Amino acid sequence: MEGAGLDRLSFLGRPLPPAFELLVITLAPGRERPFRAAEWRDAIVVVERGEIELESVRGSRARFERGDVMCLTGFSLRALRNRGPGTAVLTVVRRGEVEARSACRTRRS
Repeated sequence: MEGAGLDRLSFLGRPLPPAFELLVITLAPGRERPFRAAEWRDAIVVVERGEIELESVRGSRARFERGDVMCLTGFSLRALRNRGPGTAVLTVVRRGEVEARSACRTRRS
């Protein structure tokens, strides 16, 4: 996932457990980001600043603004787009890659 990874920042005033990671995604005005389902699997997404438009593969659109919380798993999306005048900032909390791989190996045992 593009964007700056941040070390153990607080989420709701508490440090994240080591099994999770916090990412910050920024999208400049007028820019769009192709949707890749694997990037957003099992993630909680918060619009911290600006607004984001989600476009489905069929062309329907939904707009989310500051304070909105999303889970993008299970949707057939084409892109995330910033139609607003300022930079949009998303925080993404998800299970860390190492932890996710370990959990998959454990389940197969």
